[in-house]
Amino acid sequence: MIMKNQTVTTQFLLLGLHILPEHQHLFYALFLVMYLTTVLGNLLIIVLVQLDSHLHTPMYLFLSNLSFSDLCFSSVTMPKMLQNMQSQDPSIPYGGCLAQTYFFMVFGDMESFLLTAMAYDRYVAICFPLHYSSIMSLKFCACLLLLLWMLTTSHAMMQTLLAARLFFCENNVILNFFCDIFALLKLACSDTYINDLMILIMGGLFIIIPFLLIVMSYTRIIGSILKVPSTQGIYKVFSTCGSHLSVVSLFYGTIIGLYLCPSANNSTVKETVMAMMYTVVTPMLNPFIYSLRNRDMKRALIRVICSKKISLQ
Repeated sequence: MIMKNQTVTTQFLLLGLHILPEHQHLFYALFLVMYLTTVLGNLLIIVLVQLDSHLHTPMYLFLSNLSFSDLCFSSVTMPKMLQNMQSQDPSIPYGGCLAQTYFFMVFGDMESFLLTAMAYDRYVAICFPLHYSSIMSLKFCACLLLLLWMLTTSHAMMQTLLAARLFFCENNVILNFFCDIFALLKLACSDTYINDLMILIMGGLFIIIPFLLIVMSYTRIIGSILKVPSTQGIYKVFSTCGSHLSVVSLFYGTIIGLYLCPSANNSTVKETVMAMMYTVVTPMLNPFIYSLRNRDMKRALIRVICSKKISLQ
């Protein structure tokens, strides 16, 4: 049955950022610098992996895809937020909101899958070093990446099409700085049972199961090291897994804090801050985490710079 206050929604208002007018330019400059840092940092990793043959390994193939996913993940939300801050117009068209929801899910799901694939790669490298090249062949990794991209795009399309069938009330205010599926469901007037059910089912497949697989991988890694305790073995684990664990903690820590540990007080402020963490801060920090803690990346950067100098002479 169609409700009386139901209307044709042509746009939504993104009112998640509560910034005083006198601080508007300061925060605009801050977010612009953060976004540019994210783009340049992740592009640097992608270029290094492509140019340096020493990095043509499964781990860095996954890392370059993670950097691409981070770059796109941040680009889904940040340019629109910066535009709204500059124009003082928080509106986003209905079609633009659905498109933002789609790409947000694509790259968010892909990040979860890539972190899982990287954890499995570290598990095989440490627990089965003699069989690593046969298990983690480049052909297998390429096929795995193709499968993951197909899964994420299909899932995002399904959720977006389910959201497109909903009717919305006169209230078109989204208390966040971007459109996501949860915000749309809160504003819907029509029945969202199917949407909620699919989010519950697919959320388990795309978020919870990958997280559990990561935990299992590192449990096996720690167990393998403890069987032959040595300072060199422990150092190897921290040197090869430290960067990945840091990224996993940032990504899943904010998601768990946002969706699995809700709070009644200041929920809007908390949701905005936590969403800012995993959509803006985490993609920006990932290149620094991998670059600062990874000797291979540092050496690759030096080799590329030196080769460019030689070619210019």
